[in-house]
Amino acid sequence: MKLSQFKKHLDSISQLNFIQPNGNFVPKHFHITEAGLTTKHFIDCGGTFRMEKTASFQLWVADDFEHRLKPQKLQYIIASAQPLFGNEDLDVEIEYQAETINQFGLDFNGDTFLLTAKQTDCLAKDHCGIPSTKLKNTSCTPGGTCC
Repeated sequence: MKLSQFKKHLDSISQLNFIQPNGNFVPKHFHITEAGLTTKHFIDCGGTFRMEKTASFQLWVADDFEHRLKPQKLQYIIASAQPLFGNEDLDVEIEYQAETINQFGLDFNGDTFLLTAKQTDCLAKDHCGIPSTKLKNTSCTPGGTCC
């Protein structure tokens, strides 16, 4: 989801709810503890230098069970972070603590935000000899031409 879509959806709801990929709701007393620009500079296995930017928001759950973040307050947080985002309509990424810190994409079902699982991928399949029909979740092997 793009940042502009996120803000538009916030305008259409009265309560903030997030559902994890496993179907469990993020507890309603979550906080947004960070709003930021995440920039990743890297080189893929084919030797191409790349850069990805995302608008990242960290959801955190504390013991203050009466806390309820309203969509308008999240709009204020986004507006406060806007100088970081500039004029770019960035993809939104959500960080949330499970067994470890997870990074999720974001979708919307009309009244609730859905945390979506992200997947790794080889960005230089043509350099690695990976056929386009290769199954998901397979990995390069040490000593191969991909890794």
